[in-house]
Amino acid sequence: MKYKRVLLKLSGEALHPAGAQSGIGLEAAETIACEIAEIAKAGAEVAVVIGGGNIFRGAVAAASGAIEQAQADMMGMLATVINGLALQSALERQGLDARLMTATAMPQVAEPFIRRKALRHLNMGRVLVFAGGTGSPFFSTDTAAALRAVEINAEVVLKGTKVDGVYSADPIKDPKAIRYDSLSYVDVLTRRLKVMDATAVSMCMDHNLPIIVFNMFQPKNLKKVVKGEKMGTMIYG
Repeated sequence: MKYKRVLLKLSGEALHPAGAQSGIGLEAAETIACEIAEIAKAGAEVAVVIGGGNIFRGAVAAASGAIEQAQADMMGMLATVINGLALQSALERQGLDARLMTATAMPQVAEPFIRRKALRHLNMGRVLVFAGGTGSPFFSTDTAAALRAVEINAEVVLKGTKVDGVYSADPIKDPKAIRYDSLSYVDVLTRRLKVMDATAVSMCMDHNLPIIVFNMFQPKNLKKVVKGEKMGTMIYG
């Protein structure tokens, strides 16, 4: 493995049931867990940050004016905990020792995020699922992923998506869109490319933490990325 310790960022939509626009698909969770199990059993230390958009999108609710943003963001963070529980169970069914850690204390549900404890779990070969975002409103789960990656000394942030990298435009809407093999952090920020939010990209830039955007939903792609095969778009430097 090229990367020993990785932070995998997944959107809540990764757990959509087939053909549905919302909810949790247990088959989808199982598929993701199988991919993670393959690299974990090969020796990679893995942490996952999962979004909650398949259940509730705080930004959409806030934009409608129905709920103030701070409240809507807290609801979205709770949605990530539900997804985290589903993913933890799927990982355990693959024979992994998986621990769910949350930014907001809820001891009946998960362990609170404590950095030293998270590092100990990783050193002992456990897979971590980080839920609850950063614990504060006004930050996305992208920012939570960058923050946790820095805290656990991850070597790379892997953003698993449904497309094979970063494009100059939406490749579905624009057939002339160009896929980038690599980009600098500054390129992403100045061109306003919708990879991760600006706070997350800036944090990775400050800590020289590379980001790889790749298609998570092609079998074996996660393993290929962790092994160092060229795939997707790398953001660095």
